[in-house]
Amino acid sequence: MKNIVLFGPPGAGKGTQSEKLIEKYKLIHISTGDILRAERAAGTVLGKKANEFIEKGELVPDEVVIGMVSNKIDENKNSSGFIFDGFPRTNAQAVALDKLLQKFSLSISKMIALEVDEDELTKRLLLRGKSSGRADDQSEETIRNRFRVYNNETFPLIDFYKKQGKYCGINGMYTIDEVFDDLCKIIEVIN
Repeated sequence: MKNIVLFGPPGAGKGTQSEKLIEKYKLIHISTGDILRAERAAGTVLGKKANEFIEKGELVPDEVVIGMVSNKIDENKNSSGFIFDGFPRTNAQAVALDKLLQKFSLSISKMIALEVDEDELTKRLLLRGKSSGRADDQSEETIRNRFRVYNNETFPLIDFYKKQGKYCGINGMYTIDEVFDDLCKIIEVIN
């Protein structure tokens, strides 16, 4: 089973690459961003609670996110693997994910980080905000705050996975197809 953490800052291309990897390797996509957006759009209690944090560019509390991830894994126990997109985002979440996966006799195979320049990311997100209507991608101030949160709280995950020998970084500034080819080269060698 291949269990991949696809990692990188907002706008690095995790969602785009996840779609391609899911199609090729038949992985189950666990995107906390997609799950949270669906909850927000539906106006659920969870969606409203999450919205308060997301609109400020802050992270949604761990217990909410981990509960959603657990449900998704439980629903798909017989899959060929999972691709985690946007989760974990903190060391505490990574520890919780490792514990959760152990309950299912699973573990993370590899964390692959898409490395992209912050100015390029800002351009990408502002363009995405215009085309998608996502409020969190329409304000440069909110975007820059998301980068600060990422750099302070999420970026340290690299060390967490390096210590486990599971980290691999790739250049996310290439074309979508070139980045995908690089991802596939890494995934192909996972047992």
